[in-house]
Amino acid sequence: MKAKDIALKIDQMYPLGLAQDWDNVGLLVGDPQKAVRDILLTIDVTNDVVAEARRLNIDLILSYHPVIWDGLKKITAEWPTRVVYELVRSGIAVFSIHTALDAAIGGVNDGLAEIVGIVEGKPIGDYVQSPAGDNYKLVVFVPAESLAAVSNAVFAAGAGAIGNYSHCGFGAQGTGTFLPQEGAKPAIGRKGRLQKVAEIRFEAIVPEQSLADVIAAMKKAHPYETPAFDIFKLYDPQTPFGLGRIGDLGRPMRLARILERVKDVTGAKALGVIGQENRLVRRAAVCAGSCGPIINSVIAAGADLYVTGELKHHQALAAQEAGLTCICLSHTVSERFILKKIAKQLQKQLKGIKIRASKKDADPFKWKNV
Repeated sequence: MKAKDIALKIDQMYPLGLAQDWDNVGLLVGDPQKAVRDILLTIDVTNDVVAEARRLNIDLILSYHPVIWDGLKKITAEWPTRVVYELVRSGIAVFSIHTALDAAIGGVNDGLAEIVGIVEGKPIGDYVQSPAGDNYKLVVFVPAESLAAVSNAVFAAGAGAIGNYSHCGFGAQGTGTFLPQEGAKPAIGRKGRLQKVAEIRFEAIVPEQSLADVIAAMKKAHPYETPAFDIFKLYDPQTPFGLGRIGDLGRPMRLARILERVKDVTGAKALGVIGQENRLVRRAAVCAGSCGPIINSVIAAGADLYVTGELKHHQALAAQEAGLTCICLSHTVSERFILKKIAKQLQKQLKGIKIRASKKDADPFKWKNV
């Protein structure tokens, strides 16, 4: 499988359109045509991780954090571009996913929410629109005997998908009327004579990216010279995608129990705790990595607990003064646990490709008692 094909699979699982506009995601290093047999998962692409990849003959590194943040004016074997230089020299491609994975359903923030016990968590902030775009409804009036041909055509062109269901549509019977004028070439009836036809009002949902193809397919399959149809733009009342998750716990839980779950899944060796420790948590929020500014929304929403990677001093003080308990896991510790889940999901999609997590990827901090 080529690198570009793997990139497409990853984008289907975790749409890159969900990434923040300041982020840098996608295939950042390497040849899209490169054949890939081995993938290495990591949070960061460091010199140690690159050396590990070379030793294991890795073709592509899937990293959480981007290996390139800003535009590069030169790439040399010296800091700060040494890692990129070694990747290019070794022929190792890098695909970075970052905030697309933060916002995606089933991504890192949903993973943290699950650990804490949040049920039906909603994004907290930094909202982005769904990369799928808007949805529309096609309404077309079809002679009853032509319904199957028209409906099958629009379904094949991309209409009728709702969640995990395809070929979703609705039909209602009625009577259509028309009077062919001079120059018309009616499929039914004659010029100058009012015609009444038993018709079906057929409706189906159409995603924005398929709208033009669906209309073209409908017109081609429809028996009428000039089909009567309507297109309605649909309003989506759902909460947009975004960073973090907030919601009520499935059942109230003592903080000590939540800490046990967090340490067990993330492997955290040390925790930074702000605020009251001996408390019963009913409502909580999470945000992997560095999500300090979101804390104001967490406080306003009346959460008891906020689990994140790190906070700045003034944000920690704000939480303390507001009576919000915060748990800081360290930036990458709050993210690294998701790699196991990604590996399993990718393996289902990428048959015949070996996927493994880096053993050299690690928290840059070493926590010690002094």
